[in-house]
Amino acid sequence: MEVFDYGEKEITYLGKKDKQLLKIISAIGKIERQVTPNLFEALVESIIGQQISSKAAATVNQRLRDRFNGEISPEKVAAANHFHIQECGTTLKKAGYIKIAADAILHGKIKLDNFSTMTDEEIIVQLTQLPGVGVWTAEMLMIFSLQRPNIISYDDLIIRRSIMKLYKLEELTKEQFGIYKNQYHPYASIASLYLWAYGHSDITE
Repeated sequence: MEVFDYGEKEITYLGKKDKQLLKIISAIGKIERQVTPNLFEALVESIIGQQISSKAAATVNQRLRDRFNGEISPEKVAAANHFHIQECGTTLKKAGYIKIAADAILHGKIKLDNFSTMTDEEIIVQLTQLPGVGVWTAEMLMIFSLQRPNIISYDDLIIRRSIMKLYKLEELTKEQFGIYKNQYHPYASIASLYLWAYGHSDITE
């Protein structure tokens, strides 16, 4: 299992920049969050994972992987029927989005091989051309496949709730969010890992 790669350098930096976050980092310890290096599989996982629990998403992803004999590829998805994908536990709409993404990659509209040399913003622009792929989905792919170090999503409800809880805020505007994002720079992805963990924990401040 491959996990998101970070270490003492990132933790030390974030701890010096943000004492409140340091308390959470110290309480939780090292996080081993699984990543999916295969960009197309990660894109499919991100589409499936929209608005459902991580446990349910993992079940659907495994069923889909089993249906395609262990490999979710654009070629296999393009050749499959929408209903065969839906039968793995996702919605027909999401099955359609996955099919469209596979076709876009096969026809060169989306060039996943170029992502390693593109900026975060360029990747978001390219991916959000696809129906069913918004900014949040693109950001999750950048964290959990490309392992980009400086991604934190305003569109992620758990992230926003965790920031409000951690800093004792009654509300969190996009402008306020930007302040914390800048504070975590250039390791916002690692801050995201801890904010997600904090949001699912019983740690109190």
